[in-house]
Amino acid sequence: MKIIDAHLHFVPENPYFQEIAVRAEHKNTEEDLRAVYQKYNIEGGVVMGNRGVDPADHSYPEFLRYCVGIDRDFLVSEDIKKSLDQVEENLKRDTCVGIKLYPGYNKMYVTDEVYEPLYDLAKAYKKPVAIHMGQTAGSRAYLKYSHPLTLDEAAVRHPDVNFVMCHFGNPWLMDAAAVVEKNENVMTDLSGLLEGKIDFPKLLERQRGYFDALKTWISYCSQYEKFMFGTDWPLANYGDYIEVVKWLIPEEEWDKVFYGNAKRIYGL
Repeated sequence: MKIIDAHLHFVPENPYFQEIAVRAEHKNTEEDLRAVYQKYNIEGGVVMGNRGVDPADHSYPEFLRYCVGIDRDFLVSEDIKKSLDQVEENLKRDTCVGIKLYPGYNKMYVTDEVYEPLYDLAKAYKKPVAIHMGQTAGSRAYLKYSHPLTLDEAAVRHPDVNFVMCHFGNPWLMDAAAVVEKNENVMTDLSGLLEGKIDFPKLLERQRGYFDALKTWISYCSQYEKFMFGTDWPLANYGDYIEVVKWLIPEEEWDKVFYGNAKRIYGL
C-alpha cells in the first residue's frame, strides 16, 4: 500500500521539533525522514509551512511539497501587498500545493476580511486552503478562532475554494463531521491525533470512548473520499500512526485515505 503524508512539518534546524521528534522515536532530520518513508512505502508528504511567506525560505527535499503558511507577521505587515505578492510567487511553483492558515494562533476568524485576498489567490491558482482547526499547542492561542464551525461560513462564502480542515477539528468531532459532511468543498486530514511513541492496544484500552467517538464521526460523514492520512510529523511515530488510522478506516477505503485523496486534493 502506497502512502502520502498530507500533513507534516519540516524544520530540521529547530530545537523544539527535535525535542518532540525524540519523544516519537524519530530524529528531526531529512535522513531519518527518508529512511522512514522507505520503510513504510511513503511516497511523499505535504509540509505545512512554518517559515513565513518569502519563497526563498521554502526549499524542501524532492519528495516533499508544501503549503505556504500565513502567520501573525503576515497579518500585521505594513506592506501587505508585498506579502500577498510573495504568497502568489509561492503558489506559482509546482512544489507549493496550497495555503495554510493558523487562525487560533493568529487570533482571527477564518471569515475575517484579511483572509479574503488569500482565498482569491487560492481560487485563481486552484490550490486548497488548509486550516488548523481544533486544539492548539500551548496556552497562548485562542480556541474560539480554531473551532471547526467557524469554517462553515468561509466554505459557504467561497464555494470555488477547496478547504482542508486539519486535524479533523479534534476534539470537536461532532461539529467537525457536520461541517465536512455538509460542505462539498471541505476536506479533512487526520493529523495531530497522537503524540510521541505509543502502545496502541494499551492506549485504546484507556481511551476507548475517545477512539470509538472518533471512528463514529468519521463514519458519520460517509465520505471517505474527503479524508487524508496525516501525522503532524515529527509529533508522532509513523508506525503507530499508520496502525491507528488503519483501525479508524475500513480496509476497503485505505487506498483513498492513505494515498489517493491527498494526490487528488493537493494535485500531487
